[in-house]
Amino acid sequence: MSKDKASAFLHQVPLFHDLNPQEMARVEEITISRSISRRSVVFTEGSEKEAVYFIRNGLVKTFKTDENGHEQIVSFLKTGDMFPHTGFFNQNPYPATAEAIVDTQLLAIPVKMFERLMMNTPSIAIKMMRVMGDKIRELQEKLQVLSGQDVKHRVLSFLLQLAEHHGDMKDNKITINLPMTHQEIANSIGTTRETINRLLNQFNKDELLEVDRSRIVIIDLEALKQQKEIK
Repeated sequence: MSKDKASAFLHQVPLFHDLNPQEMARVEEITISRSISRRSVVFTEGSEKEAVYFIRNGLVKTFKTDENGHEQIVSFLKTGDMFPHTGFFNQNPYPATAEAIVDTQLLAIPVKMFERLMMNTPSIAIKMMRVMGDKIRELQEKLQVLSGQDVKHRVLSFLLQLAEHHGDMKDNKITINLPMTHQEIANSIGTTRETINRLLNQFNKDELLEVDRSRIVIIDLEALKQQKEIK
């Protein structure tokens, strides 16, 4: 990626919205472009945090692995997203494993270089911490909503979040172009693949959505929302 394209992309990242041109130029100087092939790991859970990443183009999933080797998906990330969410402001290892779902273009900012930048330019740290505080509150609210729901409502909430963040509207249908398996959906909300199969088959029978290996098509968004309101 050319320096001009990297600069234009970084200006669109919410984390950097409040930086002035001089501060933004300092960030751009330490930014590195990386290309990640489909199904390649960007970093692994527990390894030393060397960099924070921004998705220029592509899709990434982050997941934790329990003692039995089972995946618990933390998030699906798209163009413009930053990961890990813990960002630059602690010394902890990577909290989860990150894997590219498709061929993905990333921008990486090395943590140690960014720490030196923040020490030399404290205004950057202050502005970014404000943005990170908002992001933490958003994640906490999502966790509270999901933890208080039964499995069906967690699935509906998950589908509606995918529609909001990854969906493309066409002909009154919303297409979510994520190559997710039923197991990955199950891992995302803490249930079994069999439960997901049953619920998705029911939603398909009710003509609410269609699912295949590469996408989810929401046929009737309002009806799906109404299902979520039924207790």
